[in-house]
Amino acid sequence: MSKRNIQEKREIRNFYLFISPWIFGFLCFTLFPVLWSLYLSFTQYNGVAAPKFIGLDNYIGFINDDLFHAAVRSTLLYTVMSVPIVIIFSLGLAMLLNRKMPFKGFFRTTMFMPSMVSGVTMAILWSWLFNPSVGLVRFVLSIFGIKSPMFMTDKNWVIPGLVIMTFWTVGVGMVIFLAALKSVPDTYYEAAKIDGARPIYVFFKITLPLISPVLLFQLIMGIIDSFQVFTQAYVITQGGPNYSTWFYVYYIYRSAFEYKKMGYSAALGWLLLIVVSAISFYVMRSSAKHVYYEGGQN
Repeated sequence: MSKRNIQEKREIRNFYLFISPWIFGFLCFTLFPVLWSLYLSFTQYNGVAAPKFIGLDNYIGFINDDLFHAAVRSTLLYTVMSVPIVIIFSLGLAMLLNRKMPFKGFFRTTMFMPSMVSGVTMAILWSWLFNPSVGLVRFVLSIFGIKSPMFMTDKNWVIPGLVIMTFWTVGVGMVIFLAALKSVPDTYYEAAKIDGARPIYVFFKITLPLISPVLLFQLIMGIIDSFQVFTQAYVITQGGPNYSTWFYVYYIYRSAFEYKKMGYSAALGWLLLIVVSAISFYVMRSSAKHVYYEGGQN
C-alpha cells in the first residue's frame, strides 16, 4: 500500500474520530428524543407508567379541547400583531442608522445590547415598567394626563403589552437589515438621484426589492419565533387574564409538566412542527415572484 493511501486512511480515521462526539451527541440528545416524542404522541403517558399506545386519540382530542382552541387563538393573535410591527420597526431603525450621523456606532451598539438580555430578565423588567401603581409607563403617561392601561391584567391590553415588549429585541433584526442595506450598491441610488426620483420611490423601487431576500428571512424567522412565545406568559401572566395569553408552547409545557399528559403534549409539539413547516413552505413558495435574488433565480 502506498504512502498516499495510508495517509488518506489516517486522515479519514482522524476525521471520524474528531466528529464522533458530535455524532454521539446528535444521536443521543437530538435524534433519539425527536423519534421518542413522535412515538409518545401516539400514546397515553404520564411520565411514570409505561406508555400505552392509543393511536390517533391525542390528535383527535384537539377538536374538543377548549384550552387548545384558546392556545391557537392567542398565538395567532400575537403572531399577526407582533411580526409586522417588529419587522417594520427593525427596518426603520436600520435605515436610520445607515445614514451619515454622529455617534453612529454608539447608537448601533445601544440598540443591539438589549437583545443580549435573557428572556426571564426582560419579562421581569417589563412587568415592573407596566406596573399599574408605580411603573414607569404609568408615570410617563400621567405627565400627559393619560391613564395607563392595565397591560398585564386587562385581557384587551395584555397582547398589545407583550407586543410592546418585543421592541426590546429588535436589535437583532436591525443588525441583519443594516447588513442588507450596506450590500445595496450606491450606483443605484446615484442613478435615481440623477433622475430626480423621490425618496419614497427609491425606497419601494430600489431598497425594498434589493433587500427582499433578507426581508423574507426576517418574516419566516419572525413567524417561527412568535409561534414559540413562552417566557412572557410563564413569568408574568401565567396564561391569563382569562386565557388571553394561553400561548401554544405554554400549553405544551402545562400539559406535560403540570397535567402529566406527556403523550398529549408530544402530539401538540408535533402539530406545531407541522403547522410551522407548512406556513414557512407556503411563504417561501408564494414569495417567489416578489423576492429578488442577485443570481436572477427565485
